[in-house]
Amino acid sequence: MHVPRLVGLMAVDAREAAAARGVLLAAPDRPDFRHAVVDYVVRQYPPPGVEVPRGAVVTVWFDFSDGEGGGGAGVREPRVPRPGGGGIRRELDRSHDPFEAIVR
Repeated sequence: MHVPRLVGLMAVDAREAAAARGVLLAAPDRPDFRHAVVDYVVRQYPPPGVEVPRGAVVTVWFDFSDGEGGGGAGVREPRVPRPGGGGIRRELDRSHDPFEAIVR
């Protein structure tokens, strides 16, 4: 069986999805996990799609740890990095080219 995708689900939905797939859930940052309803899963291990035996434990987190992000502000789409200054700009600005031929 494969681990279901739980990230982005509310706690109550994550429990139902896990039960339907035959896996158990553990939430180290929520000691009252059985009573949690509207908290959103922000991370899980093992990741979705990994093959595990029936009854395996999937760990889910509801808050980001230090340096990971919003600290419980909900699930957001990741920011896409801005494109670098390449392409035509690089061709036009040749003054910083370390391999440019020196004309004497």
